[in-house]
Amino acid sequence: MSDMTYFIDMMHSNKRKKLEKNGWKVGNADDFLSLTPEESAYIEMKLALSHSLKQNRRKKDLSQVELAKLIQSSQSRVAKMEAGDPSVSIDLLMRALLALGASSEEVGKVISSGKPQAA
Repeated sequence: MSDMTYFIDMMHSNKRKKLEKNGWKVGNADDFLSLTPEESAYIEMKLALSHSLKQNRRKKDLSQVELAKLIQSSQSRVAKMEAGDPSVSIDLLMRALLALGASSEEVGKVISSGKPQAA
């Protein structure tokens, strides 16, 4: 662990202690929303697909309107897809990624990592 990493960890620890001392409960979104591990994993996968879609669209130098035409949808729907809107299905996200040329292996990597990355 570098000196800087240690310093940041200590800073966060001190801040957490101060908040807890003043009656605040410190946690994460999973705790706050009482999400099960399965619900949390699902949300992380969906967000990773959303971020990957945006990265891939930009990498292909396409506008949201152009992507919408490619997948026979609307620009507003593409915006919702990229923003991780809960009304967007994983099916639509995957279909859009595949339409942008992502392979099933690349989409699988995005899903399995649960982290935003270009497919």
